[in-house]
Amino acid sequence: MPQEIERKFLVTGDYKSQAYAQSHIVQGYISSARGKTVRVRIRDTKGYLTIKGAANASGTSRYEWEKEIPLNEAEDLMKLCEPGIIDKTRYLVRSGNHTFEVDEFYGENAGLVVAEVELSAENEPFEKPDFIGQEVTGDVRYYNSQLMKCPFTTWE
Repeated sequence: MPQEIERKFLVTGDYKSQAYAQSHIVQGYISSARGKTVRVRIRDTKGYLTIKGAANASGTSRYEWEKEIPLNEAEDLMKLCEPGIIDKTRYLVRSGNHTFEVDEFYGENAGLVVAEVELSAENEPFEKPDFIGQEVTGDVRYYNSQLMKCPFTTWE
């Protein structure tokens, strides 16, 4: 089974000057049930359908299946999504042997910037760039499927 192993952090410094690529992402959820989400994503001009399983106890690892789909099909599937859309720009920043995906959110999640690094094992070491702040791996508030339901701007 394909596994996604990642760690997630808040961003506290400049990352844009270190980015080597960026893309615009809009995504919605056909199902955002905890432990089994079905996501539709449009990244620039490509569509994707993703299914994710429940995270392990640490929130670091979970089943993930993703398939590229035609853009027009992704646009049609977006119409079936639950209320609430995630809108963000993703910046890619290299750090040592890893790439950090830094997401700057818009709309109801404006002001939130989160970085993720994908790993091949939960205990794999990695170099943290200087813009990395507090770790929020496993904090469900920072899952995109939860940000759709309880946006960052509504937090106290």
